[in-house]
Amino acid sequence: MKEGYHSVPDGMLATVVTSLSITSCPDLRPETATPAWDFERLLNPQPDAYRAIYKNVGEDWLWFSRLAMTDDGLNEVIHSPDVEIYHLRGHNGGEGLLELDFRQPGSCELAFFGLSSSLIGGPAGRWLMNRAVERAWARPIERFWVHTCTFDHPAALDFYRRSGFEPFSRQVEIFQDPRLTGLVDAKAAQHVPLIRLVYMP
Repeated sequence: MKEGYHSVPDGMLATVVTSLSITSCPDLRPETATPAWDFERLLNPQPDAYRAIYKNVGEDWLWFSRLAMTDDGLNEVIHSPDVEIYHLRGHNGGEGLLELDFRQPGSCELAFFGLSSSLIGGPAGRWLMNRAVERAWARPIERFWVHTCTFDHPAALDFYRRSGFEPFSRQVEIFQDPRLTGLVDAKAAQHVPLIRLVYMP
């Protein structure tokens, strides 16, 4: 790719994706001793119930990949014995989603990790990450990895690095704006301008 500006096609978005990994189990960072939330593993969740959590946590960060899947396609992933899904519920509202994907032998992907807006910035993020680390390294893995992009929360990359992850690659991802297709609410992700297509006669 040449240096300089590059046009993004109409109706599409472009984001910079950074992938990070850990190759040995890190020490857990300090967390809140008595968390004010409930935490449970979701075993074989129904697609609509899973999508509701996924949207509540990820819509403002333009999470959409699971919303585009059919029920059968989604069930193939979320019902896999090598995919662990956890739901965090705050006592005063708010929720979180933690999804660990062990389908690649010797590796665990932190496939989804997020909190709804009322829990962002508080102690829930560190508490949930410590649970992610514990559960990932409870299996015989050699690598724990995650990717984040420039549409995610601006503190996400630093949070992952403080958690022990180190960057190993950077990519540009181009995809159709899910707000234009109706997968995501048009008012979501105010930090990413929505450019509506205007066709001249």
